Amino acid sequence: MSVRPGVVQWVGSVFFTGFLFLWTFLYAIPFALICLFLPFPRRFALARAYAASVLWVLKWSCGLDYRIEGEPLPAGCHVTLWKHSSSWETMAMMVVIPRQVWVLKRELLWLPVVGLCLRQLHAIAIDRRAGHSAVSQVIAQGKDRLAEGDWAVIFPEGTRMPVGETRRYGVSGALLAQEAGCLIVPVAHNAGHFWPRRGLLKKPGMVRVVIGPPVNPAGREARQVNDQVQAWMESTVKSLTPAVTDPGGH
Repeated sequence: MSVRPGVVQWVGSVFFTGFLFLWTFLYAIPFALICLFLPFPRRFALARAYAASVLWVLKWSCGLDYRIEGEPLPAGCHVTLWKHSSSWETMAMMVVIPRQVWVLKRELLWLPVVGLCLRQLHAIAIDRRAGHSAVSQVIAQGKDRLAEGDWAVIFPEGTRMPVGETRRYGVSGALLAQEAGCLIVPVAHNAGHFWPRRGLLKKPGMVRVVIGPPVNPAGREARQVNDQVQAWMESTVKSLTPAVTDPGGH
C-alpha cells in the first residue's frame, strides 16, 4: 500500500465530507418526490445507487475501499446484525445486503427531507427509551417487512461504538428472527479504524467486511442466541485490526 502524504489525505477527507453533505441533500430532494410514485423495490434501487456513488467517491478521494469475505448470504430474507463503529457501514449495508429495511432511532425521521426519505424506505423507527414496546414494534413491523421480501438490518449496539468497545447487544433482532422463522446473519468489519465515529480524517486502506455463519434461533433462548452472535462479531472485529497507513506520512 502506497503512503499518501498527510496534506493530500486531509484535502481528500475535507472534499469527501463536503461532497457527502451536498450530495445527500441534492439526492434527497428529488428522491423524496420521485418515490411518491414508485413501488418500494424501485425506491430501494435508488437508495442503493446513492450508497454506491458515495462509496466510489470515498475510494477516489480518500483511498478507502472494501472487500467482502466470509460466508455467502443465505437464500431468502433474514435478519442481519451489523457491528456499528462508523458511518461507513450505513452506506455499505445498502450495497452488500439485498433489498432491506433498517431499524433506527426515531429522531432521524425528524431530519428535514432525509426523514421523509427514510419513511419512504419503510424504516422501522423506534424510541430507544421505550424498552419492551420498542422491541414489540421491531418484531411487528419487521415480520411484515420480511414477509414482503425484505431483509431487516439492525445495529444491535444501538449506537456507534468507539473502536475496541462494545455494549450488550439488544435482543430485538434475535426475537424478530425467532418470530419470523428466519436466520440471523452477523456481519463484522473494521471500518471504525479508517472512518472513526468522530473526526474528519478518513484513512486510506481496505475495510474488511466479514459475513458470518447464519445462526438459527429456533427453539433457543433469545439471549443465548444474542450472546453467541455478539461473541462471534466482537472476536472477529478484533481479528481485523488493520495496518493503517499513517496519513501524516511518518
